[in-house]
Amino acid sequence: MKTALTGIKPTGILHIGNYFGAIKPALRLAERYDARYFIADYHALNSVKNPADLRRAITGITAGWLAAGIDPERVIFYRQSGVPETFELATILAAFTPKGLMNRAHAYKAAVRQNTEKGEDGDAGINMGLFTYPVLMASDILLFDADVVPVGRDQTQHVEMAQDIAGAFNHNYGEELLKIPEAAVEEDVAVVPGLDGRKMSKSYGNTIPLFSTESALRKLIMRTVTNSQCVDEPKDPDGSLIFALYKLFADPGEQTALASRYRAGGMGWGEAKEELFRVANRELSPLRDRYNELVSDPGKLERILSRGTEKARAIASRTIKRLRKATGIE
Repeated sequence: MKTALTGIKPTGILHIGNYFGAIKPALRLAERYDARYFIADYHALNSVKNPADLRRAITGITAGWLAAGIDPERVIFYRQSGVPETFELATILAAFTPKGLMNRAHAYKAAVRQNTEKGEDGDAGINMGLFTYPVLMASDILLFDADVVPVGRDQTQHVEMAQDIAGAFNHNYGEELLKIPEAAVEEDVAVVPGLDGRKMSKSYGNTIPLFSTESALRKLIMRTVTNSQCVDEPKDPDGSLIFALYKLFADPGEQTALASRYRAGGMGWGEAKEELFRVANRELSPLRDRYNELVSDPGKLERILSRGTEKARAIASRTIKRLRKATGIE
C-alpha cells in the first residue's frame, strides 16, 4: 500500500469548510493509503506567538480531527515537534535548496506584495520561518517516503518544491535516496460557501464553527444571506446559498424533496433555514459530543499523539540513518 501524508496546522477554530474541504477528503484517502497525519505545530509558530494560544490550538485541532473520524489505531497520528529527525532533515535539505526557489514561494511573494502595496519595505515583518517554510514542509514529506500528499489545487507548489529539492539531493549523490512525492489533488472536494456567500474563511468572518453548541449553530444558520423573495414565490435551489449548504449534509432523497418545495413556492427562507439546521445538527451533534469529551481530557490527547509519535520516529530514524551515511556525516 502506498503512503499518504497530511499536515494539520493548529491555527484557529475548525469550521465546516475545513470539515468538508480537508478532513473528509483526508479520511477518504486513508481508505486507500497507508496514512500519516501530523499536527504541524512548528509551522504554526510562524504566525502564533502566544504560547497559551498555541497550546489551545494544538489541543483543539487534535481533538477536532479525532472527533471527525481519525482512528489512531489505523493511521499514524503524531506531533511534528515530537520528531526531531524532521528538523535534522530540514538542515540537510537547506544545503540543496536554492534561495531563488524560496523567492518564488507563493506565501513569501504574497507577503512581499502586501508590504509593497502599503509602501513598506518588501521584507518588513517577514521572518525566516515563513521564508524557509517550503524546506520544512519538504522535510515533513520526504522524511516518511510519502508517495502522495493531498493538497488543494492552489497548494500544489509545496509538493512541487519538495520534488525539486529531493531531485537535487538525489542527483548529487547519484541514487534515489529520497522518494519523489506526488500531489494528490481531489477535484471533487467541496468548496464550502460561507454565511455571506463568499468562500467560507476565518478571514471573512463568515464561518460556521464545526463544534458550535446547538443553539449557536442555529443562530449562525439563521444569519445566512438570502434574497428578498416572499414565501409564495417559487425559488431556484441552484441559486440558493441555503440549499448549497443543505446539500453538504442531506442525503440525495432529502435534496430532491427540498428542491421540489423550493420550486413549488409556499416555503419561506426561515423554513429553508430550519431545514438546513435540522440536517446540519444531525451530522454535527455526535461530532460535537466526541469533541467535548476529548478536549476535556488533554492527557488522553497527549497519550494518543505520543503513541503515534513513537511509530513516526521509528520510520524517521531509518531515513535519517540512510541519509547520514550517504552524505558522509555518519
